[in-house]
Amino acid sequence: MGSAPVSEPLLRLRGVTKIYEPDGQKVVGLEGVDLDIHSGDFLAVMGPSGSGKSTLMNIIGCLDIPTSGSYEIKGIPVSRLSPEELARLRNREIGFVFQVFHLLPRYTALRNVELPLLYAGVGREERTGKALEALRAVGLEDRRNHLSNQLSGGQKQKVAIARALVNRPSLLLADEPTGNLDTKSGDELMEILTRLNREGTTIVLVTHNPAIARRAKKVVTIIDGRLVSKEDSRELRE
Repeated sequence: MGSAPVSEPLLRLRGVTKIYEPDGQKVVGLEGVDLDIHSGDFLAVMGPSGSGKSTLMNIIGCLDIPTSGSYEIKGIPVSRLSPEELARLRNREIGFVFQVFHLLPRYTALRNVELPLLYAGVGREERTGKALEALRAVGLEDRRNHLSNQLSGGQKQKVAIARALVNRPSLLLADEPTGNLDTKSGDELMEILTRLNREGTTIVLVTHNPAIARRAKKVVTIIDGRLVSKEDSRELRE
């Protein structure tokens, strides 16, 4: 019997290098990164401060482009896209969750979640229905009419996740999403991400916390801009 065919990765990075030159000084952000991320993966990216985690996240999220090397999403070479095409790709394929919630304080939870759909030109009725569905997915439908400044930190981050999911993106990027939360709220957030992954959402999570990384399926460690290890997170639990 032949082996089952290997699916093409959702994201493929080959030899990705990022060099910054502030004030004429050459600073290497990433160096020769090779990484495949498949649909349904839950990947944690670990490393100390200044290791290149955020640079890698910015490239994966199409917020920055490599100095050299190649990056493809669904087989599309990102470097060939215009700024307008990149913006459309981000809005359609990628949801972002950050350590800082970035909610608009004078908007309700529902209105904050609707914003990506508003930018995409989705009509009001469909927009409201999808936003309610996203809030339901994170357990906050009953807070839909609360202003963001009436929500706890954990609730704000759940609204941010709902907003990231409302366009049903191929990929959810979470950059230190538990960094501003207490332990209980952080655990609740990771339970939501784990459930969303089980339901099919591909997640890349940046963290410096080994306990958070162990909740993912796979872990890569980055130091001085280089990937130094790739492992199944089950190995970290043993």
